[in-house]
Amino acid sequence: MSILIQNGVLICPDGPIRADLRVEGEKIAQIGPGLSVGDSRVLDASGKLVFPGFIDTHTHFEMNKGRPNETADDWASGTLAALAGGATTVLDFAEPERGASLASALDAWHSRADGIASCHYGFHMTIKDWNPAIRAELADMERAGVTSYKVYFAYDNLRVSDGTALEVVRAVGERGGIVGCHCENGDLVAAGVAAQRAAGNLGPAAHPLSRPAAVEAEAVDRWLTVGELAGYPVNIVHLSTKRGLELVRAARERGQKVYAETCPQYLLLDEGMYRLPGFEGAKFVLSPPLRGREDVEALWAGLEAGIIDTIGTDHCSFHFRGVKELGREDFSKIPSGIPGVEHRPVLMYTAGVASGRMSAHQFMKLLSEQPARLFGMYPRKGALAVGSDADLVIFDPEYKGRITAAGQRQAVDYTPYEGFETRGRVERVLLSGETAVEDGQVTAERRGRFVRRGSAQFWR
Repeated sequence: MSILIQNGVLICPDGPIRADLRVEGEKIAQIGPGLSVGDSRVLDASGKLVFPGFIDTHTHFEMNKGRPNETADDWASGTLAALAGGATTVLDFAEPERGASLASALDAWHSRADGIASCHYGFHMTIKDWNPAIRAELADMERAGVTSYKVYFAYDNLRVSDGTALEVVRAVGERGGIVGCHCENGDLVAAGVAAQRAAGNLGPAAHPLSRPAAVEAEAVDRWLTVGELAGYPVNIVHLSTKRGLELVRAARERGQKVYAETCPQYLLLDEGMYRLPGFEGAKFVLSPPLRGREDVEALWAGLEAGIIDTIGTDHCSFHFRGVKELGREDFSKIPSGIPGVEHRPVLMYTAGVASGRMSAHQFMKLLSEQPARLFGMYPRKGALAVGSDADLVIFDPEYKGRITAAGQRQAVDYTPYEGFETRGRVERVLLSGETAVEDGQVTAERRGRFVRRGSAQFWR
């Protein structure tokens, strides 16, 4: 039986419209005013907003598998939480071991996600090694539906040289894909950590001091240079600073194609969290770290000006008890990462749309359309359009709530947004045309499917 959504405001590619929407099977079949009911099951969306399913561009589920600092959320709990929050698709990072093939990582991530995930999913592929065999695998990855990649300028076990980064961007760009970069200068981070430890600063407050804004800005500038020399667009993940944003703006003004992601934590939290009493600041240790209020306001201005293109979570959830606590005597041993996959849409709606800082249409572009375009899924995903996948979110803009760890689906033992008062709620989610969330509760689990992605679609 088809489904007819009536009386809602549809947030379509060209803007909001008051219209009905019919779903047949897994696709959107009709959009228009006053559609006949026929034999469709009716969903009344009066007073509600209807969005294309949200896409989280940046998650880390089941990371450090089998180690003492393994993430709290595996593919079961992480995707269940994502779905409850309105994310119908997540893009996670597959990471090969040093010296191993890309195919080995792809197989490992499929073994973790297939038949387990409750929302749809795809994989970015991390590049650690670069040689003729790895380059030859890019064609295999494309055939397997993986068209986006990531390199690191930080972390000894992950980072690549500038020359390698240049070759990767060229090779991926030639195939229509895109490469993102973790932009922090690894040598300067190591020096900063050593300096803080030598000074006896071993608590969480030393974390932001060890990797200040200049460390990100230097790496952003270097990554932009790599992209310019390669002649292909590049992506910056989890942008956190005003200085980094200004470099992106300047590159765009020169005509360079560059895309930028930020995360809710850089828009809603600041470095004051590291000075909480006791060891509470460890809950907020992530990399890049939280920044000052000037950076927070600059990022909001960047969103409003369209300089920032996507909002991911960098969901990397470590239990506070027993895991974050591994760094009680040394901040550099605190596992770096925070949870967020469940709460991103409602946080951004509250702080953005309900506060008047952005429209519902801008919100949709940041959380749905632009992620789908950049990562080769549009208009199959990210659009309310005839023929698009029926991954839909019916959102109640008037609901008032509060975020608590006790009430979350994420498996981690805390939330960095404890006590945040929210406006709006994901009331219902359709995943491939079937109800998966109803009245805010997940009603269908483990129905997520792998999304084979094509070439990036650049809009500037």
